[in-house]
Amino acid sequence: MSRTALITGATGGIGRAICQRLAGDGYRIAVHYRSRADVARQLVGELPGGPHVALAAELGDPDAVASLVDEAVSTFGRLDLLVNNAGVFDRHPLAEVDYDTWLAAWRRTLDSNLFGAANACWCAGKHMIEQGGGRIVNISSRGAFRGEPESPAYGASKAGLNALSQSLAQALAPHGIYVYAIAPGFVETAMARPWLTGEKAEAIRQQSPLGRVARADDVAYWVAAMAHEDANFATGTIIDVNGASYLRS
Repeated sequence: MSRTALITGATGGIGRAICQRLAGDGYRIAVHYRSRADVARQLVGELPGGPHVALAAELGDPDAVASLVDEAVSTFGRLDLLVNNAGVFDRHPLAEVDYDTWLAAWRRTLDSNLFGAANACWCAGKHMIEQGGGRIVNISSRGAFRGEPESPAYGASKAGLNALSQSLAQALAPHGIYVYAIAPGFVETAMARPWLTGEKAEAIRQQSPLGRVARADDVAYWVAAMAHEDANFATGTIIDVNGASYLRS
């Protein structure tokens, strides 16, 4: 039986790389998108193997999240892997923004990055319990550890996602469900382009002794590794994929 995966935020750079990597490993992929239907359908057509499917949902809407997971399960008959990759990054430094902007940034960020992911974990987890097991990989950020002074809601949302991952790893292990988080630094994506093409681009690359930022494939590799059955005993792990640009112990 071929394995199945739901990838949220699949039309972005990291999401696309994850879909390509997992499809190459034999997964049937549910490609989640919010609004870019044409991009999602094109990605589905490009993926090897299959069949694959493109599914739309607004992750800030709990009912839409439930429908998304149910549709993925209905399409494939089961769900072996959930990858919570979707996320937003809003700049909202406290000293510069007004209160309404501050509130809107926190609401939008938490709805997408934390609440949407938590709701997807609940919905997928229920199906995985019924089928006897599964895996969840949450895409976090090094910002959860080092802070995000200009985007504090982002850092807080990713710290919450790490805590969620570890709590669920403990709660779901008896059901054969394994939960991991992957925390990249800067990744070469459209979201990071303003920083990686601006005046601070070289300084950002030199944060790593490797002299570069991550490629989307670097993140996709670790998603595939955590999805492997040999990774079971690492459940609850947070994998740093930041090229030694931020080290913790």
